[in-house]
Amino acid sequence: MLRETIYARLRFEILSCQLPPGEQLREQELAARYEVSKQPVRESLLRLERERLVTVLPRQGYRVNPISLSDARDLCRFRETLEPICASEAAKLASDEQLAALETYRSFSGDSAAFTAYNRHFHCAIAEASGSARMAATVRELVEQAERLVLVSLQAVKGRNNATLVDEHGDIIDALRARNGRAAANLLRDHVSRANARIIEALSRFPVVS
Repeated sequence: MLRETIYARLRFEILSCQLPPGEQLREQELAARYEVSKQPVRESLLRLERERLVTVLPRQGYRVNPISLSDARDLCRFRETLEPICASEAAKLASDEQLAALETYRSFSGDSAAFTAYNRHFHCAIAEASGSARMAATVRELVEQAERLVLVSLQAVKGRNNATLVDEHGDIIDALRARNGRAAANLLRDHVSRANARIIEALSRFPVVS
């Protein structure tokens, strides 16, 4: 459906910072760019407003929401709360086949963009293994929005070692395959907490809204 396609493109460009925080958007310009009428663009922008990715500017169009430090902290707290629950549930409820499929995340090779996708898929796979479609959908949204935070502050992020993160993924997989929900939850909470601390510390150096 055209409306879904335009929404997906706009959302991807915002989350990947191709449309950077603070960028002004106009329906007519976007419609011309995507070679569509203004209606699917307007519907997509209003949907993105509900996701707090854009703001309507009366008589001016729209604006990609700037990075808010307080909102970033909220997002990080949600991840630290929800993802360990998913891990605990996955250890109990996931099929052997679902847990075996996580083995593909024990190693990684590629550039930063590929690592971002690999990391997203890993966290979403655990959420999906929890058996809760609602939790999985929420985790996916949180992880995707967290990627925008990383991209905005990438040059200031320190302490991120992709090899270490992959090793941590392996420890989480071990706990899940052992059906040890408590260990899996604790490991994933610590893993997410360390990543969040790096993001927040980096964002604090930028002129974000507090």
